[in-house]
Amino acid sequence: MYSVILCGGSGTRLWPLSRKNYAKQFLSLYSDKSLLQETYLRMRQIMPMENIFFVTNYEGVFNVFNQIKELDADYPKDNILVEPVSLNTAPAIALAVRHLLEIKKIDPHEPLFFLPADHYIGDSEKYLATVRLAVAEVGDHIGTIGITPLRPETGYGYIKKGAQEGGHNKVLAFKEKPDQATAQQYLDSGEYVWNSGMYVFNADTFSAELKKYSPEIYKLFSQNIAVLTEKFKTLPAISIDYAISEKSDNVITFEGVFGWNDIGSFDSLAEMKLANSNPRHINFDSKNVFVHSNSDRLIATIGVENINIIETVDSILVQKQGCAEDVKKVVAYLKEHNLPELENNLIVHRPWGKYEILVDGKNHQVKRLTVYPGAKLSLQSHVHRSEHWVVVNGTASIVNGDKEIILNENESTYISAGSKHRLGNAGATNLEIIEVQTGDYLGEDDILRYDDIYNRIGNK
Repeated sequence: MYSVILCGGSGTRLWPLSRKNYAKQFLSLYSDKSLLQETYLRMRQIMPMENIFFVTNYEGVFNVFNQIKELDADYPKDNILVEPVSLNTAPAIALAVRHLLEIKKIDPHEPLFFLPADHYIGDSEKYLATVRLAVAEVGDHIGTIGITPLRPETGYGYIKKGAQEGGHNKVLAFKEKPDQATAQQYLDSGEYVWNSGMYVFNADTFSAELKKYSPEIYKLFSQNIAVLTEKFKTLPAISIDYAISEKSDNVITFEGVFGWNDIGSFDSLAEMKLANSNPRHINFDSKNVFVHSNSDRLIATIGVENINIIETVDSILVQKQGCAEDVKKVVAYLKEHNLPELENNLIVHRPWGKYEILVDGKNHQVKRLTVYPGAKLSLQSHVHRSEHWVVVNGTASIVNGDKEIILNENESTYISAGSKHRLGNAGATNLEIIEVQTGDYLGEDDILRYDDIYNRIGNK
């Protein structure tokens, strides 16, 4: 058995927490681990790390690798597959299956489990029992994991069940997100389950179904991985539901109840009973208020009802509950006006670690840099700014002009504008640096790279 975790989404309904360059799956929303890490750890309970793969985009690949190696230091980086362009689940799954067949030489009859990276699972034991059942019974079918509906939910797609056969049901139809009345009918009938977006099948079955129902994707899928990758951007941006499942008569579903939530909005977080998770929320005569603060800032509410308040270091969202889709309007506005809050907040993640902007002045800026063990920044220079580095934790290996130096805690160095320099972590724990920048321009594009282990050369 192999699993492929799909993690290329942007999660725009969770702005300002989820950003273009640090999407929902990388956030820690209900534990000290990210949604991606929680998903990976569940899979690790039933298979070795070598059998777990990821599909993500170029922006996400280092985020995936950095988060997973926190859990398994020896996790193989080549198990992270990169989409040339983000399309949808059908092309992403096709890329993964072709890679597993051609590069990993898997048995084409081996079960493959595809799942999103950003869902909440309340009861892991029941969930994994459902997964094991699906793997054991799927055979040559396309299998799905269906969720027993608990309420007339209008935000999920539905699957209509047919006759029961062993531990699964034949799938009669896929239904789009219904209105309230239709959702109530689905719930009352007992004939429907929520569509979780989780699939299990083998490569042979996927290939046959793809050939029958999505020949445009199959044409490229049937060629080698190099051709598929080169021409990937020509594929339709289509989900596996539309490409195969809604057309096929070979789909079965395995029903489960394990506290599932797709965390598609802040309303979803509120439903998970996390509204009291912020101890710095002071409530006076307010009802049904969900507060989430990344900065641990004190937030007081007086006389308000049915709202979500989301606070980050650079943005605040106040949203009436029930208006989850309208967050996309904010994201569209940010994109139209080219505002920086669309992509990154004041904590910015990089392949080597992350930095947080502490002070942002007109001609000066102060950052806290965290560099992971064994990582290093590019060899670079700046035209407009000088920098002063102070080590606050760990051991830094530094190139400063023609000098190579080691700095420990409370030691520092000054880097003048135009001087080539590089920062690396020479220790076994995270390196933390306070960086003070001064100059007439402090933009991130004032970087000229000469050498970089992450293949970022020039000023990109």
